[in-house]
Amino acid sequence: MSAGAIARDLLAKLLDAGNKHAAGARARAPALTAAHLKPYSELRSWQHKQECDETFLAARDAGAVTLQRDKLNPNEGLFERIDLVDVQALARFLGRSTYADQLNQTIGQLESLKAEFPVILEVIGRWSSMAKVRGLGPQDPDAWIDAAKIIRACAARSQEAIAAPVREFSARLFLDSKRIEALTPQLDILLSGSVEGSPRAAAQVWQELGLFREEHPVLVAGHVQIARSRSAGLIDAPYMGLPAATILGVISSVSEVITIENKTTFHSEAKRRQDDNVLLIYTAGMPSPAWRAMYGRLLESLPLTTPIYHWGDVDEGGFRIASTIAAVARGAGFSLQPYGMSPDDVPLDMRVRASARTLERIHHFTCAAGWPELGQAIREAEFVAEQETLERE
Repeated sequence: MSAGAIARDLLAKLLDAGNKHAAGARARAPALTAAHLKPYSELRSWQHKQECDETFLAARDAGAVTLQRDKLNPNEGLFERIDLVDVQALARFLGRSTYADQLNQTIGQLESLKAEFPVILEVIGRWSSMAKVRGLGPQDPDAWIDAAKIIRACAARSQEAIAAPVREFSARLFLDSKRIEALTPQLDILLSGSVEGSPRAAAQVWQELGLFREEHPVLVAGHVQIARSRSAGLIDAPYMGLPAATILGVISSVSEVITIENKTTFHSEAKRRQDDNVLLIYTAGMPSPAWRAMYGRLLESLPLTTPIYHWGDVDEGGFRIASTIAAVARGAGFSLQPYGMSPDDVPLDMRVRASARTLERIHHFTCAAGWPELGQAIREAEFVAEQETLERE
């Protein structure tokens, strides 16, 4: 690195500190002390030190900083301290934008998304204090705009209930087969509507949109006969995997239908209840449009007196999934009920304390599912838990 580059790099660090101070993320006034200036003070060449000095002096002349030399040699000694005077002036000197300018520009570009995706306000709130969201800052507003475009495009074709390969869909939408994959974090946040949730696997995010890298069959279990596109028959033991589009309905009596969010729980329940006339369906997390269409067909083939349940995580994501499934059930004339998702079902050692914001969102989704009393119980209990901790004996 050249001497001039060393000086500019040090000034860039001072700019970063100035950005944090302006955002309230740093209390101390921004300054480079002797410890920070070691890359400069340890230069062996007098000529290189002079090059650095010229850069520092130019920044001072631009009104960006003040300089303090060695007190024993105040005229020609090394600079021992550089204090930031004007963050805007330093940014201009370095040919950069301040964080505040970048944030304001990004806010303006994302203005049109706020009504459709209110979580953008939470994202901006984090950025305003210089916190990142999933490692993402405000430097790339186009990524959020494109993520919103993807969600709209997938919603427009969701009625088709046909899954699409993620790279083919990306190539058609952006002329870039890998664009959607690169935007998975933004898609996850916009879809979930929260910055606090744990990041989901990319495949689960794409699945919610009706996209896939490798299409997976729907797993079903129980002593139940299923009508399919080319055949009909009893579900194999302990379970069977079928393409969603081929499942047409139920053609035998069913005591109850239980959708299950997590694979481990589904497998254990499938083995335990493979000889019962109960229909178990694995949702694989948030179900895809094709899964939801399949689920609607199954329910429409059943008597309206059939009990319909969902068993998922006792957390924000679990109840968001439940509310989505409940909407499909409601459309088929059924009222979805929770299965093993009460606070009383969670052992004390499996409870994880939840934030007030998370509890608020859980209450929102439980109300959307038609379970306001359960939502209030969880709000009062103030914890969450994963489904695997709630497995039946």
